[in-house]
Amino acid sequence: MQRRQFTALAAATLTAPAVVAQERTMKIWIGFPPGGSADTIARVLAEKMKASLGQNVVVDNKPGAAGRLILGELKRMAPDGQNLVLSPSGAMVIAPWLYTLQYDPIKDFTPISRIVTFDFAVTAGPGAPAGDLKSVLAWMKANPAKANYATSGAGTVPHFAGMLLSQAAGVPLTHIAYKGGAPAAQDLIGGQVPLMVDTASETIEHHKAGKVRILAVTGEARNRALPDVPTLKEQGIASTADAFFGLYGPPGMPADLVARIDRAVADALKAPEIQERIYGFGLVPNHAPGPQLAVTQAEHLKKWETPIKASGFKAE
Repeated sequence: MQRRQFTALAAATLTAPAVVAQERTMKIWIGFPPGGSADTIARVLAEKMKASLGQNVVVDNKPGAAGRLILGELKRMAPDGQNLVLSPSGAMVIAPWLYTLQYDPIKDFTPISRIVTFDFAVTAGPGAPAGDLKSVLAWMKANPAKANYATSGAGTVPHFAGMLLSQAAGVPLTHIAYKGGAPAAQDLIGGQVPLMVDTASETIEHHKAGKVRILAVTGEARNRALPDVPTLKEQGIASTADAFFGLYGPPGMPADLVARIDRAVADALKAPEIQERIYGFGLVPNHAPGPQLAVTQAEHLKKWETPIKASGFKAE
């Protein structure tokens, strides 16, 4: 009897660490309110990553400063892989040219995975007149007090995509910054703002429902989810803008842990149902491991330097 009890106790002791590991919860932090594109992508990934990692994976939102607030906190977290941030590229490649940051985008994080790449949708709401993009822009030029465009926040890629559109079209547009794409879309639908520039995922379902109209996309080619919507270039406006979402961890994460998480991301993005959902948001599943994410980030950082400095925009 004693021998059997000892054997059972020993077996329980040996399996205890595995049970504890199962009970640990990885958090993927989002620096925006629920309902936006970053939040949606994170939730799609988290559900699929649970099985690969053998632990619970949840999404938590901490909005603030267009995603910069949570990044400032991430750099101080333990490098154990239990706290990660899914960040839009703006916080990494636009913000450094505008703000005194609480983090260094190159030195203070561990790049884990590039998740998706994407362009932006230029969407008109009921506060704008009927017609194509050029008609709406002509109306805005004739009504400067109403020539506003909404985005998910100041200092984001959509903010400067709208600025480039304004310059290329020769129509002064005033930027209205929101704390996330979802609240911006709600005001677009409500007619409080006539135009919005942001990821297609923020307005694509409203576009399909007839509540708003996506008039253009900012990429070099048409968006797979919006094959009938022309690019800006197709409409004679020489302007393009694109971006990415990346998964980052605190500095100093062990290489084997980074590789393990990246494999879970890659496996999730290979699933046909996940790919179709992401394409349906107007985004492109485009996985790359941490080193390639770092290269992509460096390229975008360099690309945005000149237009941002030339814009004369001063962060408040």
